[in-house]
Amino acid sequence: MKEILEKIKEYETILIHRHKNPDPDALGSQAGLGAILRENFPEKHIFAVGYDEPTLTYLTLMNKVELDKNEKYLSIVCDTANTPRIDDDRWKTADFVIKIDHHPNNDAYGNLLLVEPERSSASEIIADFAFENGLKLNAEAARLLYAGIVGDTGRFLYPSTSANTFAVAAKLASYDFDRAALGREMSSFDMKVARLQGFIYENLEVSENGAARVVLTQKILTSFDLKDSETSVIVGVPGSIRTIQSWAIFVEQADGHFRVRMRSKVVPIQEIAKRHDGGGHDLASGANSYSLEENEQIWQELQENLE
Repeated sequence: MKEILEKIKEYETILIHRHKNPDPDALGSQAGLGAILRENFPEKHIFAVGYDEPTLTYLTLMNKVELDKNEKYLSIVCDTANTPRIDDDRWKTADFVIKIDHHPNNDAYGNLLLVEPERSSASEIIADFAFENGLKLNAEAARLLYAGIVGDTGRFLYPSTSANTFAVAAKLASYDFDRAALGREMSSFDMKVARLQGFIYENLEVSENGAARVVLTQKILTSFDLKDSETSVIVGVPGSIRTIQSWAIFVEQADGHFRVRMRSKVVPIQEIAKRHDGGGHDLASGANSYSLEENEQIWQELQENLE
């Protein structure tokens, strides 16, 4: 952590990245780190880059910036396991790249890495980075990092939630931001998403040993007036059913392939995701399927994984 701080001190311009299709931890760690660095180094030019995810603009908006052709800058990539998922390709031409992540380090990119897979979230790592280096936090940084921790721990319910996670969250909660309002925003969704929840309960296919799946085609998404990014909030829905142990939600993309969101309560599923152009955590992974046949293969593997 001290090496990272020393490298930050070397650069006047810093770009902070996160993964495509961001969740609260991606944005919380990225923008939270940006808020910390601006508070402590007001003379530096610090930018959180990428596209604005419409469903998460209540958290933060990205910075739009054009860099000089020969400008030297530092890129810090938060919460991103592998290079294809990094949003904003300017990390490729950075003078130096730092990776800060809590996913398994299967793609060890960057010049300096802080990767701790046992952590609940990248936001927890960033918060500890600030606390351990004596950096000042403001309310905005605390709000963003707190949101990231809440998001990636499933409101402190997932196994990766540790005693340190609670300790860090308690420190962040001491800052002056409206935790209740943030919590309401994070747990709220539009009526069309509520109707999709009902569709999932009605159409969920469940095996005898507790595997479950549902397929959301482009036709179904259109009927609910939903985009893929808006379906992320329903990924945990099957897990509320007591008998379901592992599940997958297949979401058809505009080009015809399926994005597969996979979750499990106890039995790891990461290896299934890795076999199908994906990866992630033991109990929360994502994959890609490029045919209906591959959909069936993933479904069979999910069932066999529970036997």
